[in-house]
Amino acid sequence: MRTTSAKSAPSPGLDAVKDRLRAEAAVEPDPVPTAPPAKKTEIIAIYGKGGIGKSFTLANLSYMMAQQGKRVLLIGCDPKSDTTSLLFGGRSCPTIIETSSSKKLAGEQVEIGDVCFKRDGVFAMELGGPEVGRGCGGRGIIHGFELLEKLGFHDWGFDFVLLDFLGDVVCGGFGLPIARDMCQKVIVVGSNDLQSLYVANNVCSAVDYFRSLGGNVGVAGLVVNKDDGTGEAQAFAEAVGIPVLSAIPADNDIRRKSANYEIIGKPGSPWAPLFEELGRQVAEAPPVRPQPLSHENLLDLFKGDSVGRDVVLEPASLEDMCGGKVLERPSLEVVYDNV
Repeated sequence: MRTTSAKSAPSPGLDAVKDRLRAEAAVEPDPVPTAPPAKKTEIIAIYGKGGIGKSFTLANLSYMMAQQGKRVLLIGCDPKSDTTSLLFGGRSCPTIIETSSSKKLAGEQVEIGDVCFKRDGVFAMELGGPEVGRGCGGRGIIHGFELLEKLGFHDWGFDFVLLDFLGDVVCGGFGLPIARDMCQKVIVVGSNDLQSLYVANNVCSAVDYFRSLGGNVGVAGLVVNKDDGTGEAQAFAEAVGIPVLSAIPADNDIRRKSANYEIIGKPGSPWAPLFEELGRQVAEAPPVRPQPLSHENLLDLFKGDSVGRDVVLEPASLEDMCGGKVLERPSLEVVYDNV
């Protein structure tokens, strides 16, 4: 008679954990809390195209603001979880979502020290997100903020909370700060290229839309990263009615130090004045309602040969689609004689 070995028998404890996780997964998330914090904390959401330099800008900005005596919390809201890498010299810190999952499996509670880390006065954490193909990044953001609330987010005593969001992901979770008035203002990071300004314009459109519905979030301004002096980003800011808070030059020293995970926004460094001024601008710039551009007006900021303005849209024919002659086929429509 064939018997089942003890090794292959399912563990009752594991089954209970699986059942509990399934039950939790079936519950819809709670609404994201929008109650005012216990302390007058300014929450600022920073948006920009992936790879434009938000993490570089935020790591140096948060470091400088901390050196200026501000209590600063930096929260990475990018599934890549790379916002804090530069701040911690290339090391990645455990994400809130991953830590929460592992703690649940072990039957333990998440503590602040499990997910929040500090360096020279800057506090930082990563929300994290699902692996590729295994979930919705926006849903992960919502879940991450729910966990922050359970950890006491609205009772923390920070002067500034900086949220790092991808601007070229348009699902609801990434738009939470704008849609639900979770922040007081938005800052956009862009450069002198069409794609990053396209994303910046989309963010301005989102702010304008929710302002029309009664929202209060505004855009404080644009940070131009890798500025090569061509002026398209400055022209964009003027066109949509927002200020340029800082222009970080396309400099080899900055590129090299950033690639080596070095903070350049330190007091006394050659780049200190730039980030000291940016820190002041971020703290003081008022939120305004932008005037987003149409796609055609956005293209007008660039030279025609840079964005293909001389290209004509030529309609395709059925012959093109079939690669040659089109065979005439009788209609399958049934036609009834008049009676």
